Amino acid sequence: MRMMAGTARHDREMATNAQRRLSECTDPVERLRLQCLLRGSSGIKGLSRTFKIMDDDNNRALDLKEFLKGLNDYGIPIDKQEATAVFQHFDRDGSGAIDFDEFLIALRPQMSKARKEVVMQAFRKLDKTGDGVITIEDLRGVYNAKYHPKYQNGEWSEDQVFRTFLDSFDCPYDKDGKVTQEEFLNYYAGVSASIDTDVYFIVMMRNAWKL
Repeated sequence: MRMMAGTARHDREMATNAQRRLSECTDPVERLRLQCLLRGSSGIKGLSRTFKIMDDDNNRALDLKEFLKGLNDYGIPIDKQEATAVFQHFDRDGSGAIDFDEFLIALRPQMSKARKEVVMQAFRKLDKTGDGVITIEDLRGVYNAKYHPKYQNGEWSEDQVFRTFLDSFDCPYDKDGKVTQEEFLNYYAGVSASIDTDVYFIVMMRNAWKL
């Protein structure tokens, strides 16, 4: 799939752009977003996984202590004062906790409606069973493993190619072989951040997924 081949280049461009913007940015939320984008397309998704692991009681909320620990565990270089400012920005009702999903949606780089639509078209095409999760089973017949060099030289089975493909959308710390709609959108929000025009992004998606 050509889309994947271009991702490393996009990630490099994204990291360079983020680094440049970070040096002149003062808004704490934007700075945190840029810190995640320094890690490439899966940066924000990785942070979301770190928080998910910490959410012991599954209440989808984080208090300040959990929030600071999550940023620290994920290795985001941010001082306590700045992190507290980010937390307060999201703790709109002053309850001392932030809604985990709202925080991640706000942190994700904005995608235009047209970009979101084409990303969702690709997701629906891959999610053959229509259950809202892409798995190895869904990929059979949609994604051709036979062109993969490691399949051609006999190093990998078809399932190994599929699994590696799914892992590219997954967070490096928690690869479960399943890609949710949210993870797919998070991934492409990252890719989208390094592409200036809607037209180019849409053409790239259509070519990659034969939409």
